[in-house]
Amino acid sequence: MPAAPRKTLPPRRPSHEIRIVGGAWKRTRLKVPDLPGLRPTPDRVRETLFNWLGQDLAGWRCLDAFAGTGVLGLEAASRGAASVQLVEQDRGLVAQIGDTIARLQASGVRVVRGDGVAMLRQAAPASLDLVLLDPPFDSALAEPALRAAAAALAADGYLYLEAPVAWTDAQLAPLGLCVARHLKAGAVHAHLLRHADRTHA
Repeated sequence: MPAAPRKTLPPRRPSHEIRIVGGAWKRTRLKVPDLPGLRPTPDRVRETLFNWLGQDLAGWRCLDAFAGTGVLGLEAASRGAASVQLVEQDRGLVAQIGDTIARLQASGVRVVRGDGVAMLRQAAPASLDLVLLDPPFDSALAEPALRAAAAALAADGYLYLEAPVAWTDAQLAPLGLCVARHLKAGAVHAHLLRHADRTHA
């Protein structure tokens, strides 16, 4: 009797994996635990983001304020960023990111357990070339995170925001920011932002 076709098997819903899509660590696999609200940035969105940024991030100073699996910050480090700080509140995810950093021997990357908005507020003014913001979709953290990130962002720096809705220049103007690029992929709105007085990317 022939075996049942594979497509009839029930889908598996435990932990899965994602991969770094570019740079020195391209194809490195990262585990994604089945945790509520944990939804890493899709491959296509990450690839587009780093196409926008030009791929070569040599010397950049970066902060990923809601790190999750750490994949966004690790994508930056994979492309040569000089320093990447990953901030995450979940103890298990912090430990997992630490293991990944050790495995990759990523000397310029560090992970801290804490509040991403608070870390941005503690950053020196104009000290960051790239800020990565992917707050929980059901939170109200986008506005305070953007406000803190704008102060920490270098004059010619970039700010990435992932959100369930599109942010407009009118909404961003009080923060001194503007939209340089925007992409919608499913329920995700990906924004590349800059200081409003800078030429669009």
